[in-house]
Amino acid sequence: MTALRQRMRDDLQLRNYSEHTIRAYLRCVAEFAQHFHTSPEHLGPEHVRPYQLYLVQQKHVAWTTFKQTVCALRFFYQTTLGVPWMIEHIPHPRGQHKLPTVLSRTEVAALLTAPPNLKHRAMLATLYAAGLRVSELCALQVSDIESPRMVIRVRQGKGQRDRLVMLSPRLLQLLRQYWTHYQPPCGSSLAGH
Repeated sequence: MTALRQRMRDDLQLRNYSEHTIRAYLRCVAEFAQHFHTSPEHLGPEHVRPYQLYLVQQKHVAWTTFKQTVCALRFFYQTTLGVPWMIEHIPHPRGQHKLPTVLSRTEVAALLTAPPNLKHRAMLATLYAAGLRVSELCALQVSDIESPRMVIRVRQGKGQRDRLVMLSPRLLQLLRQYWTHYQPPCGSSLAGH
C-alpha cells in the first residue's frame, strides 16, 4: 500500500467511515489514477471532467457508482491532499428521485408466507416489518428483541449508529414461534442459529 493510499485510509478511519465505505473510496480513487496511469496527487481539474465523462459515456456506470466516485474524489482532494478549491472542479450530479415499487397487501402476504421453513419466514418477516438491512438482521441477537417495549434494538446499523425500530405484534408472535422451535441461546444471532 502506498503512503498516499495509507494516508487516505487513515483520514477515513479518523472520521469514522465504515470499512465498506473506506474500501469503496480507495477503490474509486485507485481506478481514477489507473485510468491516467499516474498517481492521483499528480492529477488535477483537467483530468476529473474527462474521467467523469468516461464513467458515464463509455463505462455506463450506475448513478450510485458515479456519485460514490465523486464523493471519493472530493474527500481525497479536500481532506487527504488539503486542496479544498478542487471541489469546485468535481461536479456532483443532480439527485434522482424515484418512487419505490410498493407491493399490495396480497403480494406482501404471498412473499412472507412463501418460504416453507419457519426460520426463513421469520427472517424475511423481520427484514420487511422492521425495515432492516441484511447485515443488521445477521447481527440481531435474541436480547435485541424487547417485547415489553415492543421494539427491536438495531446495533451499529448504517453509519455505525444504534437505533430502535417498532416491533409489530404479528412479528413478535412469529419470532416467538421461531424461538420455541429453534431455542437460540440468548447471546447468539437470530439469523445465524
